[in-house]
Amino acid sequence: MISKFEIIIGNKNYSSWSLRAWLAMKAAGVPFDEIVIPLYRPESKAMILEHDPNGRVPGLRHFTEGGDVRVWDSLAICEYLAEIFPQAGLWPSDPSARANARAIVAEMHSGFVSLRDYCPMDCRREEDLNPLPANVGEDIARICEIWNQCRCEYGAGSEEPYLFGRFTIADCFFAPVALRFRSFKVGLDPVSQAYCDTILAHRDVCAWIEAGREESWVIESYQND
Repeated sequence: MISKFEIIIGNKNYSSWSLRAWLAMKAAGVPFDEIVIPLYRPESKAMILEHDPNGRVPGLRHFTEGGDVRVWDSLAICEYLAEIFPQAGLWPSDPSARANARAIVAEMHSGFVSLRDYCPMDCRREEDLNPLPANVGEDIARICEIWNQCRCEYGAGSEEPYLFGRFTIADCFFAPVALRFRSFKVGLDPVSQAYCDTILAHRDVCAWIEAGREESWVIESYQND
């Protein structure tokens, strides 16, 4: 049976949404090819449109005997992977934990605009921006509240140190945030700092960061993708 995956991503140094989908692919445990398209160049959108109808990254293409399946948007990709690879446990198995995980992932997907605009992902960056604007501080406080609540209610009794014990889509979605916090030297409470350190030590996150730092492309001014 033919089953092959291809993921279309932007620069690893900058594209947080690509990182989220890429981590979910890694967590699903299936081999895949990746196509990296450098962002914010004159030819970027046309190149992406060859793969994704919305002209944005990330995108997923699943080649099967029944025909090719195309999925775009990081959350849609993660949901697709969770559906076709239930054994990977990409969502928590407990219904209450799973509902909570979906809620915080949706909140991350649609919110925290101030943080994303003021502190774009950049694997190479190390910069102290304190004091931060009030709206950015509010985003950071809410994220730390989420991390504390999840670790207390769902992760405390687990041998694994992620938001819901084992690594899930929720961790995929907050990994770029942890990277932002480190890049911009954001001060965190002990629980949030411990989680931040944990996610940044994850094997796949480390591999992505290393690859991003080795890229030759530089974007001087951009909105986070």
